[in-house]
Amino acid sequence: MASLKALKIRIGSVKSTQKITKAMKTVAAAKLRRAQDAAVAARPYAQRLEAVMASLASKVTVSASSPKLLSGTGRDQVHLLVVATSERGLAGGFNTNIVRLARRTAEELIAQGKTVRFYLVGRKARVLNRFFPGMIHFDRDMSALRAPAFGEAQALAQDLIARFEAGEFDVAHLFYSTFQSALVQEPSVQQIIPVPLTASAAPASDAAVEYEPDEEAILAELLPRNIAIQLYRAMLENNAGFYGAQMTAMDNATRNAGDMIKRLSIQYNRARQAAITTELVEIISGAEAL
Repeated sequence: MASLKALKIRIGSVKSTQKITKAMKTVAAAKLRRAQDAAVAARPYAQRLEAVMASLASKVTVSASSPKLLSGTGRDQVHLLVVATSERGLAGGFNTNIVRLARRTAEELIAQGKTVRFYLVGRKARVLNRFFPGMIHFDRDMSALRAPAFGEAQALAQDLIARFEAGEFDVAHLFYSTFQSALVQEPSVQQIIPVPLTASAAPASDAAVEYEPDEEAILAELLPRNIAIQLYRAMLENNAGFYGAQMTAMDNATRNAGDMIKRLSIQYNRARQAAITTELVEIISGAEAL
């Protein structure tokens, strides 16, 4: 059995930890509301723009002059997995779930004979180095950002487009976590390059699309913007999901610390009573001996 001093030190240590987890829960809860509002506000525009681009992709006539971001390269061999995670941990399985989905997708593509490369956004995605050494082609540290910024999403989009035009990959998939509630964050994957043609975007008729001022100018503006918007949305969803997951994790940690303090206190009191009983027995035995 541990000594009284050791138990007292351990109880004090757990109490200090409980104060930290409780403070982290409070901070996460305070930041969650603003992050949640930003993520929810960005969804309608991002979803509508994605639907518009998918509709255009379903109507475009593939030719040598067609934008590659819309029609693709004509190949499906090299896949770039853009894995977006948070910069910090202590958020339960938030980052692990995103990485797990990326790993599963990569393994499926490799099994199909495809070439897989990784584009990491966030320090917690670096764990993929252990599973896919030599496949990490870019690692961006976002720790300098206090909150998601559209300018950063634009820079990432420009870098991805430059790599695509240079022929480094044929298809790009974005991995992030969709915020649903403080308790639920769903890992998601979305194809961002080229624009995917989904079943819901299939043309219902043969109606022609009219462009104003012209097709080339419109697509030159919309295609890069769509990629930046989808990246920005992923960053906002991740930000809200991270604070929700951290709040839940710190709440659980605070409760677990409270339970541990109760158990250690009971153990401490029993050990103290046993020590007092032993001292009384020794005193009585000494008195009787006299």
